[in-house]
Amino acid sequence: MSALVPSGRRRPRLGWNILGLLVFVVAGFPLYWMLDTAFKPAKDAIDPDPSLLPTGITLANFRRALDIADFWGPVGRSLTVSLTVVVIGVVVGTLAALAISRFAFRGRKIVIVGILAVQMVPLVAMIIPVFLLLNDLGQYDRLTGLVITYLTFILPFTVWTLRGFIVNIPRELEEAAMVDGCSRTGAFLRVVFPLLAPGLVATSVYGFIQAWNEYLYALMLLSQEHQTATVWLGNFTTKHGTEYAPMMAGATMMAVPIVVLFLLVQRKMAAGLTAGAVKG
Repeated sequence: MSALVPSGRRRPRLGWNILGLLVFVVAGFPLYWMLDTAFKPAKDAIDPDPSLLPTGITLANFRRALDIADFWGPVGRSLTVSLTVVVIGVVVGTLAALAISRFAFRGRKIVIVGILAVQMVPLVAMIIPVFLLLNDLGQYDRLTGLVITYLTFILPFTVWTLRGFIVNIPRELEEAAMVDGCSRTGAFLRVVFPLLAPGLVATSVYGFIQAWNEYLYALMLLSQEHQTATVWLGNFTTKHGTEYAPMMAGATMMAVPIVVLFLLVQRKMAAGLTAGAVKG
């Protein structure tokens, strides 16, 4: 009887492992195909009968991607916009989330509902009003205008997410610090902020990825002279066709900053996502 128990337990675990492996394969196949296409010869990328396994390795696609148009300019502008959005979003979002979580004021519920409502509005529906507004403000075809635009849909998510983290931090910790002589600001910096760090990292990574990968607003609000990295990928599609291999090489180079950022903060990000889902 005892020998049958472990085997019975192994069966459900084996099923979950197979399911997890299947999800991993489905989610990871596009990434594999991008890397495979980036390193294979250009003629093999347009083969009507493609091979799932690498047919050859070449760096010619990366050289072509760097030669087809300016690469470092769009990447630098994307980094500038993304980092600016993350910094402003985290600072403003933290203060707003702290106010919503810790202070009772008139209209608090309306603010919370408003934050949720903003996230439900499709981004495509706002592109014409945003264009007209930025044009009236003199921010069309400027990176500052793009930063303001990105903040309109990244900031609500930041506030809502950080509110969940702050709510899970016991208020008694701040009160104890204030009894010991800390001001409210000091209690936040010495007690709440260190506990909030994983949530800040997770939220910052999400905001960076959203700003880095955004395409539609960058295409509509910036000229070719000020284009970002995602719009830069459109240079591979011309009237003569699409150069798929160099395009995948460019996409691979674009993914490097995201991968590096994730590797640097993966532990903090995992802790933050877990902490935000558990009531403290």
